[in-house]
Amino acid sequence: MKVPTLRVPGLRRRKADDLPGVTAVARIDRRTKRLTKRLKAGEIAIIDHVDVDRVSAEALVACGAAAVVNVAAGISGRYPNLGPQILIEAGVVFVDGATPELFERVKDGDEVRLCDGVVYIGDEPVGKGDVQSAESVAAAMSEARAGLSVQIEAFAANTMEYVRRERDLLIDGVGVPDIRTSLEGRHVLIVVRGYHYKEDLATLRPYIREYRPVMIGVDGGADALLEAGYLPDLIVGDFDSVSTKALTCGAELVVHGYRDGRAPGLERVRQLGRSAVVFPATGTSEDIAMLLADDKGAELIVAVGTHATLVEFLDKGRAGMASTFLTRLRVGGKLIDAKGVSRLYRSRISTPSLMLLVAVAMVTMGAALLVSPVGQIWIAGLRDLWNGFIFWMVGLFS
Repeated sequence: MKVPTLRVPGLRRRKADDLPGVTAVARIDRRTKRLTKRLKAGEIAIIDHVDVDRVSAEALVACGAAAVVNVAAGISGRYPNLGPQILIEAGVVFVDGATPELFERVKDGDEVRLCDGVVYIGDEPVGKGDVQSAESVAAAMSEARAGLSVQIEAFAANTMEYVRRERDLLIDGVGVPDIRTSLEGRHVLIVVRGYHYKEDLATLRPYIREYRPVMIGVDGGADALLEAGYLPDLIVGDFDSVSTKALTCGAELVVHGYRDGRAPGLERVRQLGRSAVVFPATGTSEDIAMLLADDKGAELIVAVGTHATLVEFLDKGRAGMASTFLTRLRVGGKLIDAKGVSRLYRSRISTPSLMLLVAVAMVTMGAALLVSPVGQIWIAGLRDLWNGFIFWMVGLFS
């Protein structure tokens, strides 16, 4: 006897596709640049990032994030950071100021659903934030601009503190370590994974091909060089955002250490069986790369993706960014900032147009040969050569 199936209304499990909002795998990390290494297209990024900067936002967009949930303030009001605006303009759902418990209740790789700022695992809400729009971001940016003068004052104070701590290094080069790579009298290309670094590297290809500069990658800048088809000669940084592939490519390694004796990247280098030189300094890794190149006699320093403006300094979220300002003064006329060079000039002649121009020129030259006496002589000579070749071929088989 067949037992009938009992159907209870309302107990049918709904498919995720039937539910409102965005349902996807969650990638969660307090370090945005670490998260973007494993974030895949269509996934939801859960981050803890005060003042989402431009580079981080562009990386999230490039990874194809469907949504970004931030448990911190995406625009704190310190300065008008561009990250949230970039996310909104790219069509990424941006939820800001979410409940910090998300980092306890969501594990990396969980499937979650995001709807109206609420994060669900199954049918259970595990966190909530504020969905941002173009209007809300614009309003927050307007308020942040009003407080920029305070940040300028703080920046000036940080600059004076850095001068006090690092005057021996800045003035006399005291503390710069010895390295194997020779920089004396050579051009040096320093690459930081900053604004427009890909475009600028592509634009600099003729310069790189002609001058063969020493390649220095600053943390993730080493991966940028590898992606562009170049092999770095030196890698400088604390090595928290550089791949194992770059660290084992054969480049000489310089670990950014701190004045209190810490060198966070040294342990990772030892685990990979590599040796490294430690450069203790208060500033940033891009600063010590410039100071190293200058101290070792580089003729010219070309910087790609580095920070040059006040907003870019503040975008890094570090008081120590004042060191970059002073380092640029120290290096002086040796330094050429290539950031944005790709936007300075772009050829207005496309490849198809250039090919058409060549074809037209060849047709014009052919027509000129046909109607000129000299051209007639050339054509007659070519005709004789062709006839001679035909007679020779016929003779082989007769």
